[in-house]
Amino acid sequence: MMKKRFLATIGLFALSISVQAQKLSKTKDILEPMQRANAYFMQKWPDTGKEIVTNIARPSNIWTRAVYYEGLLALHEIDKKKKYLDYAYAWGESHKWGLRGGIKTRNADNQCCGQTYLALYEMNPSKKECMHDIKASIDSMMATSKVNDWTWIDAIQMAMPVFAKLGQLTNNPAYYERMYEMYKHSKDVEGGKGLYNPQDKLWWRDKDFVPPYKEPNGEDCYWSRGNGWVVAAMVRVLQIIPKNAPHREEYQKMLVDMLSALPKIQRTDGFWNASLHDPTNYGGKEATGTSLFVYGMAWGINQGIIPAKTYRPVVLKAWNALVKESVQPNGFLGYVQGTGKEPKDGQPVTVSSKPDFEDYGLGCFLLAGSEVYKMK
Repeated sequence: MMKKRFLATIGLFALSISVQAQKLSKTKDILEPMQRANAYFMQKWPDTGKEIVTNIARPSNIWTRAVYYEGLLALHEIDKKKKYLDYAYAWGESHKWGLRGGIKTRNADNQCCGQTYLALYEMNPSKKECMHDIKASIDSMMATSKVNDWTWIDAIQMAMPVFAKLGQLTNNPAYYERMYEMYKHSKDVEGGKGLYNPQDKLWWRDKDFVPPYKEPNGEDCYWSRGNGWVVAAMVRVLQIIPKNAPHREEYQKMLVDMLSALPKIQRTDGFWNASLHDPTNYGGKEATGTSLFVYGMAWGINQGIIPAKTYRPVVLKAWNALVKESVQPNGFLGYVQGTGKEPKDGQPVTVSSKPDFEDYGLGCFLLAGSEVYKMK
């Protein structure tokens, strides 16, 4: 009897420690690392219109910077500092609310800045210039019947929420329908039979990675950040479209299905590998895919569409890993894979390696933290 009581006591103690380990201080454990990482970036880039120079010079309204501003506005939701909005408005104004490639561009990467432009317009409808060029670009696409522009899965995150927001702001469901047609092409048609594998509940990055392409261990190639982009797109679209919008249930099912594929392939340290089904192919800690998965799971928990009991430990394990290992004392983010399209790109990924662009990794991290902060 004494032994049973002792074991029961040990079990309760272990459970208590486990529960305590899952508690987060919203200020210390969530908001402060977000503020620190963001402060590092804003201090490094005081001029929002400054060109980004890597192998070539690019304007700062490209997709990498646009993803950062998605994260900055998410940070502003929970930490309403005026300087965040000022920084975002300054960015749009420095580019005269324009798009790389102009209003005739059909490239989703060029349209990603529209997510922030439209969000800022919604906050201040008197600034109609925020909306003009991005709406003109999407309307030029709507004037044609072409729906096969999103040939790589990153594009789903870059542009799909733009269509959704235009549908909401203009109360025009035609944007929702064209958004769905383009998404459907990527999912079911592109690359032969579509880029989504319903068996594994994950996406191939583009037609170059559909079978018979295989990873070194013989598995299909599912790139972490690429799948993270689709997760983020589903979240952002579901945040925007009405509850009775057509295809909403399909988007939600896609999000839930994708999230269900992730816990069993999470690394023991809390991160996910760049190659989701082959840890031997440039395996190691990777912050961007991890952040986007945290974003999706935390949002799903907050909305009650996935069970907190199952996913909360997964989220907290990943978030704690990001905060303790990725965010450095000065705010620099480590373990960020550089731009590319597959596990081998942007390597090596280490705690001190600097990716070719630092901005999108921070955007992903801020999106994740904004939803973890809202968790009860």
